[in-house]
Amino acid sequence: MSASCTRRERERGTMTLLGIGLSAMLLFVGGFSLDLWRAHSERRALAELADAAAAAGANGIDTTVYRSSGELVLDPALAEQLAWESIVGQADQRSLVGTPLVSSNADVIVVQIEGEVEMTLLRVFSGGEPFSIQVTAEAAPVRGLSP
Repeated sequence: MSASCTRRERERGTMTLLGIGLSAMLLFVGGFSLDLWRAHSERRALAELADAAAAAGANGIDTTVYRSSGELVLDPALAEQLAWESIVGQADQRSLVGTPLVSSNADVIVVQIEGEVEMTLLRVFSGGEPFSIQVTAEAAPVRGLSP
């Protein structure tokens, strides 16, 4: 009977250590997930900003060409102006890095935006550097559906 007591005594605290280990792993996975979710959310916000700016710029139709030939082409200066107005008019620009790039020709407008996200737990693995995000949106004018 003393042999079973000895085994039981040796196993004391095993469940406590297992619980502490699992809790630490759960906290680590939770922190990792939080950082990834923050990066995903920030990328989505930047993509929405770029998409809205490109869509606004695609409304910059060269009216002279349209009236004379019926062809839909962009006025590059007007398209870029409309895209910039959209970017400036949107409130959430806290993570932008540098100046967005807006370029246009007669066919398409391209908006490129870069941002960064500060990490918490992943900072240990990235050397303290923020996570960089870059998104690009393109838009072109299209005819609406006729009634």
